[in-house]
Amino acid sequence: MYVVATSGHVDHGKSTLVRALTGMEPDRWAEEKRRGLTIDLGFAWVDLASGKNVAFVDVPGHERFLGNMLAGLGPAPVVCFVVAADEGWQAQSSDHRDALAALGIERGLIVLTKTDRAPERVEAVTEQVRGELAGTGLRDAPVVAVSAQNGTGLGEFRSALDSLLDGLPLPDPADRLRLWVDRAFSVSGAGTVVTGTLTSGTVRVGDRLLLLGQGRGRSVTVRSLQSHNSSVESIGPTNRVAINLRGISAEDIHRGDALLAPNAWPTTDELDVRRMSGISFEDAPAEIMVHAGSSSVPARLRPFDDDHARVQLSRELALIPGDRLVMRYPEARVLLGGARVLDVDPAGLTRRGDSARQAAWLAGLPDTGDAVAETKRRGAVRVARLHQLGLVATDTAEPPADANILRAGQWWIHRPVLISWAGQLRTAVERLHERDPLSPGLTRGAAIGELSLPGPELLSAIIKQAQLEERDGSITVPGRAAGLGAAEKSLTTVEAQLTKNPFAAPEAYELDDLGLGPRELAAAERAGRLLRLEGGVVVLPNAPALAMRELARLEQPFTTSQARQAWGTTRRVAIPLLEHLDARGWTRRLDGSKREIAR
Repeated sequence: MYVVATSGHVDHGKSTLVRALTGMEPDRWAEEKRRGLTIDLGFAWVDLASGKNVAFVDVPGHERFLGNMLAGLGPAPVVCFVVAADEGWQAQSSDHRDALAALGIERGLIVLTKTDRAPERVEAVTEQVRGELAGTGLRDAPVVAVSAQNGTGLGEFRSALDSLLDGLPLPDPADRLRLWVDRAFSVSGAGTVVTGTLTSGTVRVGDRLLLLGQGRGRSVTVRSLQSHNSSVESIGPTNRVAINLRGISAEDIHRGDALLAPNAWPTTDELDVRRMSGISFEDAPAEIMVHAGSSSVPARLRPFDDDHARVQLSRELALIPGDRLVMRYPEARVLLGGARVLDVDPAGLTRRGDSARQAAWLAGLPDTGDAVAETKRRGAVRVARLHQLGLVATDTAEPPADANILRAGQWWIHRPVLISWAGQLRTAVERLHERDPLSPGLTRGAAIGELSLPGPELLSAIIKQAQLEERDGSITVPGRAAGLGAAEKSLTTVEAQLTKNPFAAPEAYELDDLGLGPRELAAAERAGRLLRLEGGVVVLPNAPALAMRELARLEQPFTTSQARQAWGTTRRVAIPLLEHLDARGWTRRLDGSKREIAR
């Protein structure tokens, strides 16, 4: 399916054209039919001779219904710009032209209607329209003259539209889903139904989606799908679609809400933008209305310069860099112009000069944003976040080879930032060792806090860059032997005693008298100078090997008493030493009183 919106001044024959082409009545409300005036969006469809299925979104032309008009044009990729031959260019023709320019719509047809009333004016009005559209994407659009009243030119219109659609790039059905809702209503026996122009992604029966509305997002389930009154199991872009939702009332859904693939889109109520058309931001009012997709949201505008500004929305929308916005005065039915989203997660403006710095950064960005610039600005960004922002094609994307960006797991890191973090980490570790020689090193939690890392997964790459190592959960300098400072002399005394008698472990009071408390003993053990057993027993690291040598001389199996006598020690030492040998698998306990050397 292809979706085409109409556009043009009120009473220039947009609805009549759609009616003549499709045989369907696009005006849905009794008031529209009574007044002969399109007030809200209308919908109709037709099959072209080539087999292409075209859905028309008929928009109001009158200035009082500007919001409805923008809701129809916003998601539409193609437009038919309608001008009546008998009246030529009119006031709302300019409004619609400005809306197309603001939205960046570049594909469409120029349709001169009511040619039966003024056939002699066709050439002059064509030139007039060409001049008025010279600054838009429709400046070179084909022109077709028709009379819906007597049917002339409709065949030429169909052929021209068919040719135009042939060159239309087709969206990827595998893209993430975003549907801007333009209608919500209840159907007896079915429940809540929403409609919209699906321009991104594929929706399937049974899908769970996020409905982002005027409150917080809500999870909903697709109960059934229709397109052009026909039920389907799945549908992709570009299509008009009606979605029957389970889990929500129609009264809780409004035009401008969005159905989204869960966790696939960023949501924001603060964004930075670039002016694409219309008046300078410096000349714009602070209070504005912002139109995105089918939504219309009050907002505040804070200019940085003529072409860049910050926009504070009254509610969150699902937007990414590159999306187009239309801005208008909040009361007057007049457009300010169009803007393109550059940043949906902008930095705070808290210091003097922040606005100027942000403007300079924005000025260097391409219209659709830049993954490298985003990474450099933040120092490190998850690839999944870059993908969610639409800045990379997949969440496994690699950084450009010449961008000075490194891939670390699921992150992109700006190399200078990585080097800076590594320097900070090494300094913190070295200072800790100087301040506390007994410390095994900096814990991971302390390191993450010291560097204010955006994610703990980055720490391993920083440790490697800093040429540090991690031992038992602590970050330290490679090869560092822990010093004991003032306790070094006492440790040497204990080592000398145990060298003479390996199993004569000092008593707790003796260790206390020497100033060897738990921290000192733990440091000595980390340095490989002591072995601590259960019950506070301290021996040399080679004590287990010496113990096994003595046990090998005994008749197997042996008792605890026999082991104690062979070692010349007490039960205080013998029992935890035997349990240590059991744990190593060097000895094996047979019953409550006997063990043997494991073979």
